[in-house]
Amino acid sequence: MIFKSLLLFILMNTILFAQVHKFDMTIEEGTKEVAPNLKYKVWGFNGQVPGPLIHVKEGDDLEVTVLNKTSLPHTIHWHGVLQKNTWKMDGVPNVTQEAIEPGDTFTYKFKADKPGTLWYHCHVNVAEHVGLRGMWGLLIVDPKDPIAIENEVNKEVILAFSAWDSSVADSYGKGGHPQSKADYFSINGKAFPFNSPLVVKKGDVVRFRLLAVSSNVAFHLHGHDMLVTHKDGLPLSSPYWADVIPLLEGERIDAIVRMDNPGRWLNHDHIEHHTSNSGKMPGGAVMIVEYEDIEKEDWYIWKDKKVEKDYFFSESMKKPLGIHNNPGFKIMPLKKEKRKKRKKKS
Repeated sequence: MIFKSLLLFILMNTILFAQVHKFDMTIEEGTKEVAPNLKYKVWGFNGQVPGPLIHVKEGDDLEVTVLNKTSLPHTIHWHGVLQKNTWKMDGVPNVTQEAIEPGDTFTYKFKADKPGTLWYHCHVNVAEHVGLRGMWGLLIVDPKDPIAIENEVNKEVILAFSAWDSSVADSYGKGGHPQSKADYFSINGKAFPFNSPLVVKKGDVVRFRLLAVSSNVAFHLHGHDMLVTHKDGLPLSSPYWADVIPLLEGERIDAIVRMDNPGRWLNHDHIEHHTSNSGKMPGGAVMIVEYEDIEKEDWYIWKDKKVEKDYFFSESMKKPLGIHNNPGFKIMPLKKEKRKKRKKKS
């Protein structure tokens, strides 16, 4: 009887705390409209930039089969995953695996052994593929033992900051060198005014998950202090208050904000040239937080702006665990773009 009870206990814990997630991913090439007058050739996981959100629990097993549908080799590095006893799944070409050649597949099998805000990205020519071509996405791993304030969060918001060099926008295989200069900056793949407002209501407890993809960041939210609770996925022993949060490239910071100051608030990178589109302001890594029921005056720059509800992954984070594509991040396949050009000429 005791043995049966023990087996039942183990089975229930396995069901509650560990799942196996199997899914397919593609790598596709196309163009993305990043900012006014800037279309960029990119590679997208599942044909989107950012790539699909992967949301699992600590201890879950992942089996991801990747098909490379592009013209160049790629891999996926699961940034932040410790890969204990699975080092061949780390996604580094010529070190842990051969790169995935065009038309080939590779299956990654590993355990989500580290909780928190993680991410994934290509590890072939990282300075270009990740830094300029959109080959990255978010991996969120829910912890087995969340800290107390995490249980109060009722809205998840993910902000990923990246940079773009317009001089190589049309050319795969170029850019990312030390002498290159970024002149456009974005949040979740689009520069202001092409991104979306973040709509909140008074009383919301919002977790901002910040990721510096390919540029350093000084994140600032007007009208609110932020409680910094996690760094690179792990909880801080001493959370602290801030109104500007610095991040180096690759770094992740979680900050929790009590939305208690109704109004319309700017939210931006405080590295000043990051708030322009090639020198034209406002642009770049800028967005606006709008409280519900605040009147929009005629002069408001985003008076008629359409809100994309899942632009910050808030809706996807509410869905069951797994992989979540976002139609709003889809890139335009190169073939379709060529067809459009032909039609215009004719």
